[in-house]
Amino acid sequence: MSDEIPTPATAPLSGNQKRKMRSASRLYAVQALYQMELAGQSVERVIVEFEDHRFGASYEEGDYQEGDVELFRRTLRDAVNWQAKIDQMTDRALVAKWPLGRIDTTLRALFRAAGAELIEGEAPPKVVIVEYVDVAKAFFAEGKEAKFVNAVLDHMAREARPEAF
Repeated sequence: MSDEIPTPATAPLSGNQKRKMRSASRLYAVQALYQMELAGQSVERVIVEFEDHRFGASYEEGDYQEGDVELFRRTLRDAVNWQAKIDQMTDRALVAKWPLGRIDTTLRALFRAAGAELIEGEAPPKVVIVEYVDVAKAFFAEGKEAKFVNAVLDHMAREARPEAF
C-alpha cells in the first residue's frame, strides 16, 4: 500500500483554453517588448519576470490569465532576432509621413510581436492579424488604433507570407 496521496489526473486543455492562452501570450509579448524598449532590459530577463509575475498570477487588482509559455518565448526572441527586418516591413507599411520612430511605443511593440509571428510563427497570417487587432483594442479603447493596426499588419502579412493570400 502506498502512502502517497492520490491526485486527480490533469485534464487536457480544451481548444478554447489553448486559444485563450495563446491570446494572453500575445498580449504579454507586447507588454514585454514595450518594457524592454523603455527599461532597456534583455529578452531573457523580461521572459523570466513575466513568467514569474504575470502568467497565472493573482494580485489585489486582479488575476492574470495563464499563457502559452512557448509562444511567448518564441515571439519575444524572434522579435529581437528579426527586429531590423520587422521594422523595415513596418516602415514600408506606414505612410511616408509616419516613420516607425514616430509611432507610439505600444504600437511599435505590437508591430514587432506580430511581425515576429508573421516571419517565423506557425499561425496563419489572418489569425495573427485578428489576434493583434484584439490586442490593440485592449490597449486603445477608442478603436481608431485597431483599424490602423489592421491595415499595417495586413500589409506586413502580404509581404511576409504572400502565399497565404
